[in-house]
Amino acid sequence: MEHLDVLIVGAGLSGIGAAWHLQKNCPGKHYAILEARATSGGTWDLFRYPGVRSDSDMHTLGYRFKPWVDDKSIADGPTILSYVRETAQENGIEQHIRYGCRVLRAEWSSSDALWTVRVEQGGKAATLTAAFVIMCSGYYSYAEGHNPDFPGAADFAGRIVHPQFWPDDLHYDGMNITVIGSGATAVTLVPALADLGAHVTMLQRSPSYVASRPEKDVTAIRLRRFLPEQIAYGLTRWKNVLLGSFFFRLARKKPVAFKQRLIGMVRDQLGPDYDVDTHFTPRYNPWDQRLCAVPDGDLFRAIRAGKAEVVTDTIDTFTPDGIRLASGRELTADVIVTATGLKMNTLGDVVLTVDGVAVDVSKTMAYKGMMFSNVPNIAYVFGYTNASWTLKADLTADYVCRVLNYMDRRGVTVATPRRNDPNITEEPFLDFSSGYVTRAADILPKQGSKKPWKLHQNYFRDLMALKFGKIDDGTLKFSNPARAKAA
Repeated sequence: MEHLDVLIVGAGLSGIGAAWHLQKNCPGKHYAILEARATSGGTWDLFRYPGVRSDSDMHTLGYRFKPWVDDKSIADGPTILSYVRETAQENGIEQHIRYGCRVLRAEWSSSDALWTVRVEQGGKAATLTAAFVIMCSGYYSYAEGHNPDFPGAADFAGRIVHPQFWPDDLHYDGMNITVIGSGATAVTLVPALADLGAHVTMLQRSPSYVASRPEKDVTAIRLRRFLPEQIAYGLTRWKNVLLGSFFFRLARKKPVAFKQRLIGMVRDQLGPDYDVDTHFTPRYNPWDQRLCAVPDGDLFRAIRAGKAEVVTDTIDTFTPDGIRLASGRELTADVIVTATGLKMNTLGDVVLTVDGVAVDVSKTMAYKGMMFSNVPNIAYVFGYTNASWTLKADLTADYVCRVLNYMDRRGVTVATPRRNDPNITEEPFLDFSSGYVTRAADILPKQGSKKPWKLHQNYFRDLMALKFGKIDDGTLKFSNPARAKAA
């Protein structure tokens, strides 16, 4: 049976980043990346709907160690995919990826201090062992999206498409397309479909905050003219981290004023006669859900040109010709796109057991946002909700390497977070009201009321705690198997 020092699950943005950190900081570790799909790239290979792009700037969504040099800061999916794959090729990571390997179970043995990992590969069962596992499988199901049960859907004569499974043969020119949703996917799809010749209606039950931001980062472009690539990238990255953190704190401190400013920016885009109160004024405070960024105001441009329309209403039923709304209005559609969100999961639906007992992740508490209470030698990469995913992914991978090196120096083989403070109370893992989060509240771990169990959603606090903080903090317990002590 093959044994690995470290097993990485998932060859997307996080998995390839984790491999880079492992190679740099723990060069003696034997590792492999198991990827269930036939290709790398994760989200950026899976999602292929028109206009798919980042909803964060690429100077923070990109890796800390690999400069983003494209002029577009808000980048399209294919460009991001090329960047991820280029990183794997340049650093010799590609040769460590094993495609078509779906991890089904991971079973921890305390007596052996090992994970036994059950894998399905090409329809056949395989098994390997690993001393440490890093889960980089993302936060949503690749097999299915969130599909509400719309009444009358079976009667619709056209096509119903979920963005996660976009068909290659869909035609757009002259088509009436209704996009159901108001999140990042919907506001991306609407202008892209309009540019392809469709007339698009964005049907939303309630609005989201939508803000225009420049597609290109002028500062980054100027810095690259005069400074070495890595320095220019680092300065731009820190500029964007600081600005993002500042605006998030401002939104939380002065939500009413911040909301008024966001709505005012929409009025500037759409003019005084547009019904911004109905279509672009959310019921929640800014950053209670993720802010939707539209590069160079492309959504607003499509609306001004008459190529796109926003309708705020609820669905009564689908009809053969489209959708009838609660107000009585009927939307004629050739295609209905259900941009209704993701279906969250944890650990890529991998079943965990510790000494034969199944682990219910929802009953655990997240240590530093990446490990689970009483579950040894496993880390889970979960990015920020209020900033770029990769900022936290980089810190997580770096911290895991610190733990591994500390264990080697101490001559120990097991690292287990223990809940040893009776004064810590449980809180929801994510302080976020987005639908995909609230629907998954019952499957997510908990966070604690104070560190090291508190999830701060703050890059600066995490940087200090994960990059410079003490490893042996009294909560992360280090040990060797009992049988080794006896021997």
